[in-house]
Amino acid sequence: MDADAWDDRYSASELVWSAGPNQFVAAELADLRAGRALDLAAGEGRNALWLAGRGWQVTAVDFSRVALDKGRVLERRQQTSRPGSRDVEWVLADALTFEPPSELDLALLAYLQLPGDQRRTAVRRAFGALAVGGTLFVVAHDSTNLAEGTGGPQDPEVLFTAEEVLGDLDGERFDVVRAERVAREVAVGDDHRGHEGHGEQDHQHQGHHHQGHQHQAGARTTAYDCLVRLVRAG
Repeated sequence: MDADAWDDRYSASELVWSAGPNQFVAAELADLRAGRALDLAAGEGRNALWLAGRGWQVTAVDFSRVALDKGRVLERRQQTSRPGSRDVEWVLADALTFEPPSELDLALLAYLQLPGDQRRTAVRRAFGALAVGGTLFVVAHDSTNLAEGTGGPQDPEVLFTAEEVLGDLDGERFDVVRAERVAREVAVGDDHRGHEGHGEQDHQHQGHHHQGHQHQAGARTTAYDCLVRLVRAG
């Protein structure tokens, strides 16, 4: 899907993803000291806003103008309810060509589902922007989700594993904090919002189709993600 297609998708509903952060982002990054962060392919900014609410200086990048506009609306609401939140810098740009700030403390890629060569470009750009001691955090639909999980893109070319993300950084120096497949329980509704409405979704990939499983309303099912958390070494 290109930027125009994502603009259309973001225009079609109040929120495509949840207003709150991704569950793994919240669980893994809550212990980090606030600093300078990049949220690459930020969508409506749910993770960027969560970080800003915790004192981070965040640059949120996406190629959908509609998504960024919605992020700004959410930001105004957040600043009303949480006056201590920092402003997010909203940047309209493609994740593959954006020149990130340098000496970052955190680079976040959440559900940026791209073919291998493009993913490698995005991962290396994000890692290269980190200061020594900075954290790279990647969470995405895992390759095994296609056969074993539910939801997410059905194109195997845009699915990947934690091992592949580490391979993208071949030749770089880093310490791995966590690199594995993780399970995510999702609610399934009759209108399929069990995947879309809770924000654990894919971004900037092509050919998203829901799997044809039948579930009772209110049922729970499992999706599988890859998760990588590492620290740039000197």
